[in-house]
Amino acid sequence: MFSVKRRINFYDCDPAGIIFYSRLFDFSHSAYEQMIESFSLTEDYWDNPQYVVPIIHAECDYFSPIKYGDEIQIIVKVSELRSSSFELSYELMLGSVKCASLKTVHVFVSREDWNKMNIPDDIMISLQRNISE
Repeated sequence: MFSVKRRINFYDCDPAGIIFYSRLFDFSHSAYEQMIESFSLTEDYWDNPQYVVPIIHAECDYFSPIKYGDEIQIIVKVSELRSSSFELSYELMLGSVKCASLKTVHVFVSREDWNKMNIPDDIMISLQRNISE
């Protein structure tokens, strides 16, 4: 499990004063980036000469409004781990209230031919440390 906090800015909100729905994907992706950074990898994950890691599926469920000035906690867990792909589950919490949940599926592909490839060992080990139970 990995967790970050995020304050909601005015520009994150729609005219009704609640968070614009797509911003939750921005916040979740930012938490994903921070999680990868916490792995302290020796090679660049985001600009690697051998692989890229596109998102092949994303979904979100909204439960409770998030408003300007709120500070939310974004909890990231690896919910599924396979040889070439992984699924991340995100919970966006306002205190003890779950406001939204998201899922993203990521697949490792060769930069050369865009065919699936195995997740590199150091990344696999780090992802395994974040598997949800």
